[in-house]
Amino acid sequence: MELGPAITRTYLRLAFERLLAVAEGLGDDRVNDRPNGDGTNSVAALVVHCCGLTEFWLGHVVLGRPTERDRDAEFVATATVAELQALVEATLARIDADVDAIAARPGPIENEARVFLPAADGSDADAVLHVLEELFQHLGHAEATADAIRR
Repeated sequence: MELGPAITRTYLRLAFERLLAVAEGLGDDRVNDRPNGDGTNSVAALVVHCCGLTEFWLGHVVLGRPTERDRDAEFVATATVAELQALVEATLARIDADVDAIAARPGPIENEARVFLPAADGSDADAVLHVLEELFQHLGHAEATADAIRR
């Protein structure tokens, strides 16, 4: 399965642009609100988590960078809208470099996390599609969270 770099970038960027739009719509006063208290996610936490999962799957699983990811901390993170914008900007810059690196490689590297991918074909495309799946799933969560906060 092949995904071209341009289409990959387009959809990764689209997900992050929409996540940021949700955060910006809430503003600093409400971006960290958890509509049902502890145990539910804020929009800020979802944005932080999406940046973390993108780095983990593209950077660590696909490209083999070391990781010290604290997934649990992503879900309790708080941030201002400006901090989220900066985090997403850095993530998008890394995505651009990562997509180029993925496209330039002859094939996937081994990583134990690949067994969790849905296609189970071991391809880099499977990992990229997994990232897209997660980003758009969490975009839906962010939109539902924002709706609940606004009520």
